[in-house]
Amino acid sequence: MNRILDINDNVSYDDSIIDIEYHSHTPYSSNSLKNSDEIRIPVHQQDVYTLPSKSFLIIEGKILKSADDSKDMTTELVNNAMAFLFDEIRYELCGTEIDRVKNVGITTTMKNILTSRPGDASWMENAGWKASDVSVLKEKSNFCYCVPLKLFLGFAEDYNHILLNVKQELVLLRSSTDKNAVFQSAASLHDIKIVLDKVVWKIPYVRIEDNIKLSLLKITDRDQPIALPFRKWQLYEYPTLPTSKLHSWTVKTSSMMEKPRYVIIGFQTGRKDNTGKNASHFDLCNLENIKLYLNSKYYPYDNVNGNKSIIYDFYARFQSSYYTGVDDQPCIDRETFFCQSTTICY
Repeated sequence: MNRILDINDNVSYDDSIIDIEYHSHTPYSSNSLKNSDEIRIPVHQQDVYTLPSKSFLIIEGKILKSADDSKDMTTELVNNAMAFLFDEIRYELCGTEIDRVKNVGITTTMKNILTSRPGDASWMENAGWKASDVSVLKEKSNFCYCVPLKLFLGFAEDYNHILLNVKQELVLLRSSTDKNAVFQSAASLHDIKIVLDKVVWKIPYVRIEDNIKLSLLKITDRDQPIALPFRKWQLYEYPTLPTSKLHSWTVKTSSMMEKPRYVIIGFQTGRKDNTGKNASHFDLCNLENIKLYLNSKYYPYDNVNGNKSIIYDFYARFQSSYYTGVDDQPCIDRETFFCQSTTICY
């Protein structure tokens, strides 16, 4: 029967989730926000249901001149600057490490350049990202950003379920230098420091209907194992390439539990710890050809032969492979890609 004739059809409501409230969690010590400090943000409450995939970090700070601690109005923050403030981030459940990302700035920049879409531009700019123009941010001296945890950790992006009655900790290791988070023009190079005033983890608490809560409690009473599937991002860095035109790089990625699914390659020339160059940019380096040898197969099958159209096509077709059921909508056009953010993906 046609639905338009069913005039007795009742309205149905889904009351399984009563409400979702965001609660703020701060580090153990507010004085542990300096360079090389370990910032631990705990969630001690074990009688609540949390949703880490929707959590985010509030990061506030300011750029100061090292000489006199006055505000610096000339130095600019690079794209994804909040990630470059940390050398490492890890997520722990009940004292067990679940996910870890090292060299957070480079790792998340490479990954999110590939996966961000034009429609993400507004909310990503509020997280310290300029999705369509990978250059510098607008803020001068003082800054405040809300960074979704899914931009930093694969666990937060892929595992979109609540967690039941567990202790959680988010651990961030401040970088030893802030040079990679800023950009200075050639005429205004000087020493700076970034002072963090606040790092807050906002995590949603989910309050559910009693019948649903009872069914979840039965799972915990049975001590039933719960799988936490997600994709982990690992960075391998080759600090000094030889001067020869041909080079082979062996990277061990085999594991009993983890298998490599995607490989992203980027090149940088003289950008590390150099405020005169943007650390969020990558260089093509006159690349002529590149091959990935994995499980007795070569990727790609044909040679690239320095063809920029093929390299951009690798980038543009990444999203439909990485995410299920989406079309490809790269956030960076061809010209910007080769000027500022060249990466190659398989």
